[in-house]
Amino acid sequence: MIRYYSIGAAAFVVALLGVLGWLILADRSGGDRFAQCRETAIAGGVASVGGPFELIDHTGRAVTDAEVITEPALLYFGYTFCPDVCPLDMARNALVAELLEERGHDLLPVFVSVDPQRDTPEVLAEFVGIFHPRGIGLTGSEGQVREAARVYRAFYNVHPAEDDFYLVDHSTFTYLVLPEEGFVEVFRRTDTAPDMADRVACFLDRR
Repeated sequence: MIRYYSIGAAAFVVALLGVLGWLILADRSGGDRFAQCRETAIAGGVASVGGPFELIDHTGRAVTDAEVITEPALLYFGYTFCPDVCPLDMARNALVAELLEERGHDLLPVFVSVDPQRDTPEVLAEFVGIFHPRGIGLTGSEGQVREAARVYRAFYNVHPAEDDFYLVDHSTFTYLVLPEEGFVEVFRRTDTAPDMADRVACFLDRR
């Protein structure tokens, strides 16, 4: 087991460095109306991240991205069996939504599972309900999940199972997605809820 995780960890670091390559510091130049809100720039442009997906929500309903992103959303890729990172990040994202609700803005915390084998709609319903009453959980077939992760440049790697137990390495970015605009900003897991709320509000005030 140690050997499996050592090899997997090394592969994950290499892949993650590749993923991080598309995220650089923004210079705040350019003519778009969100320029003053951006703290990151995307190699290839904002339009190169995000896109259509077809998944299954936590109620068991087949949905498209257009049916999920009906209002501003924070999109996060993880899995419910995650021992530490995912619950902390989801709790933070839910807090961002609560802070913005106090300012009169609606924001959806959306959790996309990269572990469809274990994360059934029922499991996701319980998981997202812990963090926010309007939270949305998404799963699907392995192919559907892989495609959703691809369009958002999210990385994940499922470790070999031993005794029905396995971990999943994954990137930990949170994506701000707006209806009709699509992806507009990415947040690192080191960003705090108050800072994220301020940055998200900047985008929402300029829609």
